[in-house]
Amino acid sequence: MPDDPQSPVTDDGLLEGDAKASAVKSMFDRIAPRYDRVNRIMTFGIDVRWRRRAVGELALGGGSVVLDIACGTGDLCNDLSIAGHHPIGIDFSMGMMQARHTDAQMVQGDALRLPFNSTSVDGVVSGFALRNFVDLPGFFAELGRVVGPGGRIALLDAAEPRNKVAKFGHGIYFGKVVPWVGGMLSDKSAYAYLPKSLAYLPPVDQMLADLEAAGFDDVMWQPLTFGAAQLLTATRRS
Repeated sequence: MPDDPQSPVTDDGLLEGDAKASAVKSMFDRIAPRYDRVNRIMTFGIDVRWRRRAVGELALGGGSVVLDIACGTGDLCNDLSIAGHHPIGIDFSMGMMQARHTDAQMVQGDALRLPFNSTSVDGVVSGFALRNFVDLPGFFAELGRVVGPGGRIALLDAAEPRNKVAKFGHGIYFGKVVPWVGGMLSDKSAYAYLPKSLAYLPPVDQMLADLEAAGFDDVMWQPLTFGAAQLLTATRRS
């Protein structure tokens, strides 16, 4: 694929640092108008169940203030509202926020420098964004700062199945079909990036260790739908 200054994928591989952040922001601005439609088609609607599972795993009382980081158009914000929580969405893509379909409060901001006071929220959710952050341990540290003692986090992302048969099928679908469908319906370079972006994620054990180092206990990892997605949950240490 030729280099595209607006794509995180280049002939030399995946971008890092500020170059990655700029390319990811540009990419999400471009795909925002059709983002939800393409997601529903690519996952056959299963992503809706994954988001509701994440909200349920928070296990927080009604009225809890919960940040939805990299909130996109607001799917998780809506699920949080239905569950009786007070959601606040944050995203650095203005295009995604302009395509919103939620009444929840939204703030433009950087996940590595959250515009919230320390211990000011009860929980955090994030959907399919971990791969896009420039500094994942730094993001976890920010969660440890803003979430109050006893608060909960639930972080969703894509994954590669561990089972050999599931991994083979997933490789064909995620690596070949998804980029083709995404290119037909939205933006070719963005959906070519999607399967490649799994390379940004560190091993599960490393993510769990980084969450513990950031001040979280009860750190758990759960595979979803034969390992095509993953859910990280944890409780802020008192």
